[in-house]
Amino acid sequence: MKKLFLSKLFLVSSTVLLFTYSVIYACGGGDWFEDWYYNSNFTPEIFVDKSYSPLFLSGEVFYKIGFDDEHNSRFNDQIVSDWQLYLKNKMNPDEVKSFLLDNNRKIKVEELYFFFKTKNKNESSIGFASKIDLKDAKTKEFINFLYLAQHVEDVSVVENSWSYDPVVYKSFANLEIINEIENKYNKTKDVFLKNRYWFQTIKAYFYSDDKQKAIDFFNKTVAAVPKNTLYYRAVSYLAGIHHKQKNYSTSNYLYSQVFDKCPEMRVVAAYSFRPQDEADWNQSLALAKNNPEKAALWAIHGYYKDEETAIAKIFELDPSSEHLNYLLTRLINNQENKMQVNYKDKSIVENKELQKTKLDKSTFDLVSKIAASNSTNEPYLWSVALGYLQTLNGNYEKADEIYAAVEIKLPKTELASIQLRLLRFVNNLNKITQINSVSEKTILKDLNWLYNELPNKNLEDFRYQNASSWSKTYLSSLYETQKNVVMAELFSRSNYDYTGKQNSFYDNERNLQSMKDFLLKSNKTEIEKIAASIYGLTLKDISAFQAVKATFSNKIPEAINFMKETDSIQHYVLLGNPFNGNIKDCHDCEHIAYQKRKFTQIQFLTLIKEMQEKVVKNEDVYNNSLLLGNAFYNISHFGNARTFYEISIVGYGSSPTYFRESIKKMIVDCSVSKMYYQKALAAATNKEQKVKCIYLLAKCERNDFYNERYYFQNKDYWSFYGDKVNFLAWNGFKLLQNEYSDTKYYQDVIRECGYFNTYVNQ
Repeated sequence: MKKLFLSKLFLVSSTVLLFTYSVIYACGGGDWFEDWYYNSNFTPEIFVDKSYSPLFLSGEVFYKIGFDDEHNSRFNDQIVSDWQLYLKNKMNPDEVKSFLLDNNRKIKVEELYFFFKTKNKNESSIGFASKIDLKDAKTKEFINFLYLAQHVEDVSVVENSWSYDPVVYKSFANLEIINEIENKYNKTKDVFLKNRYWFQTIKAYFYSDDKQKAIDFFNKTVAAVPKNTLYYRAVSYLAGIHHKQKNYSTSNYLYSQVFDKCPEMRVVAAYSFRPQDEADWNQSLALAKNNPEKAALWAIHGYYKDEETAIAKIFELDPSSEHLNYLLTRLINNQENKMQVNYKDKSIVENKELQKTKLDKSTFDLVSKIAASNSTNEPYLWSVALGYLQTLNGNYEKADEIYAAVEIKLPKTELASIQLRLLRFVNNLNKITQINSVSEKTILKDLNWLYNELPNKNLEDFRYQNASSWSKTYLSSLYETQKNVVMAELFSRSNYDYTGKQNSFYDNERNLQSMKDFLLKSNKTEIEKIAASIYGLTLKDISAFQAVKATFSNKIPEAINFMKETDSIQHYVLLGNPFNGNIKDCHDCEHIAYQKRKFTQIQFLTLIKEMQEKVVKNEDVYNNSLLLGNAFYNISHFGNARTFYEISIVGYGSSPTYFRESIKKMIVDCSVSKMYYQKALAAATNKEQKVKCIYLLAKCERNDFYNERYYFQNKDYWSFYGDKVNFLAWNGFKLLQNEYSDTKYYQDVIRECGYFNTYVNQ
């Protein structure tokens, strides 16, 4: 038998896990970094009791909750409710709750306890006289019980309920209190109180130094104890003691009984259960007195990776066991994850064949067998699961038959109804191999429901996200096969994130114009309307992209026209002055520097246009050319205005490696900057003007080297980490040193540019 536990991670429970120092790693073979939830169309919560939910397949330790942190509060509501019922008409329900849960409860209980014991009035008794009947016998018994129970609580309640390291608790050494609690149990005739003193006696012995007394007391009294929640809480204490004594088979058997009969403690019992080896496991099975008890053992065993074997065993032992249901959901969710395919990588036919090869035949056969038996306590769940497996196996007509038969048997709940609808949709879409007016009609209503209605229903537990993303990819693949590039893009964006795809949809001018024409269409079909409604881009986004591309291509009038078609982007204020040409590139420094004037995107482009017109007219060519060079430099990756190009179609990122190839080339290109710096150099009238142009050209020369070496020559940028290529003698640097060392600007460069300073002094 596989070893079920690892020993590095620890979880501690104040009630049961005193001796539990091992861990379930990722809940039975899962992966810490995978989120099973979003790979699934099959929602366990719809059909399975809530007590099993932490045990659903998950990438966490426990599904949705991570670690079990209810050790101190798990039974609070039940305890309050029980005592409120016991004290009915004797104490206000809110007062009962305050004595049980308020932070100052211990002080109040002690003061009233000593009042009852001594009959001496104190501040607390006087204050409570107007709220509770201090002469009532049940009230007195309530306070007496709390006084004794709180002594045990001092060692059993721990603020930090879990830890990666073993936690050593204080033992309960107050034998006088333990004896008094046991005496109360022996003497009281009140059934309610007797049951609680019985549990407190076991709890007190559990935290004492003589834990065997808990077992002895339990064995002596168990015949007279009702099999309620307190009973199974006590059983969990015994299981912990047996584990400490290395009686693993007995411990695991007892935990399985807690798992079976006490839903509130299923997560605790499952966590604590751990056979050490095959022999130990068989001994636990031998302790089971009947088939349901054996089924309970298998129910926990199945949680640890092998749901299929556990299901088969439980079905043989007790076909009506509700434990089968949660194990089935784990089995189906596991199959889903094994069968994930990417419809963008292969054709639809190839992917479907690949998917079928991943379906475990043994799983399919087992679910088919059990569904056909109709003998489980939720036969409709097994039919729904089988229908889904038929879909995954490519048997779409059989799935239809199963769904039609099971529909009238489903629970009359919204979640059950929409689960069936979702699986039917998945089945119907899988049937489609070509999109046309006929096939569209079979999915239109469901597409609108899935994309536009479900997200607004706030159904926290319903798993529709996978069907939503899968269906978009599936439809995109179909449209791509049919050469409908616009619809393929609408259903699945080709450059959704920064994946570095070589051929973005919008890098192709024909595609771009086709999309604009489509979005402007007024007579879209129903499926086109749905596709447009889910697309993440608008006409304004496309115009913004065109504006950026036109700017980098130095087509400023076009850029301005495109920018005017956008909305907020044209009014976006650039963070730094884009017309500054500084010695060192530090966009953060320039963002926080004082700026006499701020520029919006449209103002920036308009001023560029004005300067270009002046250059054409030979008006102040030096200054206008220099400022234009700075403007184009600053909107590149190296400048202070990167945000100019950071829009949805272009992408976002602090390094060119975050962008697809065409965009990467665009944002690191300094050729337009160089052109204007060279114009400025040609128009310069003195050395100070010339040296500034030469240095700015040297920066462009440096950037060209970086581009060639780091961004285009080698795909693996990180292979250059720690590169020793430093302080190269670029032509601009040589020219500065040889011909302009007598200028003021040269001294400024020496002072501000550490790279150049190192170069000239090496």
